Formats: sequence, C-alpha cells, structure tokens
Amino acid sequence: MLLLNRPVPCPAALPVDARPTRAAAPVAPPAVAVSLRGVRKVYGRGNSAVAALDGVDFDFLQGTFTAVMGPSGSGKSTLLHCAAGLDRPSAGTVRLAGTDLAKLSETALTKLRRTRIGFVFQAFNLVGALTVRENILLPSRLAHARVDRRRLAEVVRQVGLDGQLRRRPAELSGGQQQRVAIARALSVSPEVIFCDEPTGALDSNTAAQVLRLLRRTVDRDRQTVVMVTHDPVAASYADRVVFLADGRIVDDLLAPDVDAIASRLARLGESRAQAGAFAPVREEAFA
Repeated sequence: MLLLNRPVPCPAALPVDARPTRAAAPVAPPAVAVSLRGVRKVYGRGNSAVAALDGVDFDFLQGTFTAVMGPSGSGKSTLLHCAAGLDRPSAGTVRLAGTDLAKLSETALTKLRRTRIGFVFQAFNLVGALTVRENILLPSRLAHARVDRRRLAEVVRQVGLDGQLRRRPAELSGGQQQRVAIARALSVSPEVIFCDEPTGALDSNTAAQVLRLLRRTVDRDRQTVVMVTHDPVAASYADRVVFLADGRIVDDLLAPDVDAIASRLARLGESRAQAGAFAPVREEAFA
C-alpha cells in the first residue's frame, strides 16, 4: 500500500537516459516517375554527327514539378521528347514508372503515350474542327476507352472551363486554349505531364494563370509535371530546376527564386560565349 501512495514521476522529471525512446518512423524515399540513365541522342553520322544529349542521368520524382532550362541548342526539347517516348535515344535507358520504353514496340509505345502520359505544347495542338469537349476526350477516343463522365466533369471544373464545352478553339482566347490542352492531358489521369514551353505564346497575366493551374495539379493532386521553358519566371513555379548545356546536366537547383534562376542562366550563356559555343546549331532538332 505504501508503494501505491508514492508519487509517480512524470516523464519530464526522469533522467534523460531513463526516458523511453521511440524509434523514428522510416521515411520512404520518393518514387520515381521517369528515370533516365546514360541517355544519348545523336543526330547525323560520321563527321557531321551532333550529340544533342550526351550521357544524361536523371530521375523525375513523382508528385513534383520540374523545370528544364538551358541556352538554345542545349538539348532541352530533346530531353523532353526522349523522356516522353516521342523520340528514341541513340543509347541509354528511359523508364516510365519502371517500364523500359526501349523494349516497347511502336504500337505499345503509342498506347502508353495515349494512356499514361499527358502533353501540353506551346502551340496548344488543338483540333480546330472539334469542340472543347471533343478535344479533351480525344486521347480516350483514340485509345477506344470508355468516356468517364465524372472524370470529365472533374477536369473541366479543375481547369475552369465550365460553360465552354460546346465552343471551338477559334472562339477561345490563348489562355483558354491552353487550359483545354491541360484538361486534355489530365483527362487520362497520366503518370506524367510533359510541357514544352506552355506559356511561350501567352501574355504574362495569362501565363501566370496557366502556371498556377499546373502548380495546383501538383500540390493538390500529386501530379508529376516536367516543363521545358526559357522563362525564369515560369521556372520559379517549379520545385526543382535542371539546367542543361551541350547535352549534359550542369546544375540542379531546389526551389530557387527568379533571381537565382536568371543568374544561373546568365552564367551558362557567358560560359558558352567564352567557349565559342554559339556556332550555328539545328535549333529545331534539339532545342
């Protein structure tokens, strides 16, 4: 009984070594959405061969927004095209959620692009003869998939296109057309959305609306977004900015601001100028 009447020491009064310890819960590493290993892309042959990508190793993580930047001719668009299965690398491997794209036939690769990848381009790439609704549902139609009306309504509401479904692209502003393109990409619930200069044809206010929309899909829906851009302001919306030069990744900044991005781009431009790297390049081939 005397023991029951003894005061019980509170945890704060216990010696540090006597306090119970709780093991920290293990933190799982973030999953990889797209993995590139030793990726090379060479255009031309012999003495005229040009390496647009020269041994790129990089992981794009799930649920993150990554911007890809670099001087003109650095390999940005080529990197995006290889990562998205639009172009096959000359060497190396590209894996989308563990699937080795090199092992897929052209038919299987086309099906993968339609069902697991979303694309947003500078020129919108909408079909003028189709309505907004028909443009959004085009990937599903091409894949002969059943239309999910609930998903369609969710995507339309998410991008702010309520009341616009019967209109055609020519009746929309540039910002609205890009929203249609984003809705089309989201309609298949893709594992990754690849954006190639999505704000390049838009004014600054409209561009900010589009970038906020992309940012929101990452923050709210854990969507994975990979965006090629020349614009430091656009890149500042990303979680991570990757810089390319001469087909290689030369820097990787986490959550940088506009000034840090612009400064890094300026240094890349100065380095190329000093190296005499402004010789004519095939910009359309590997921007």
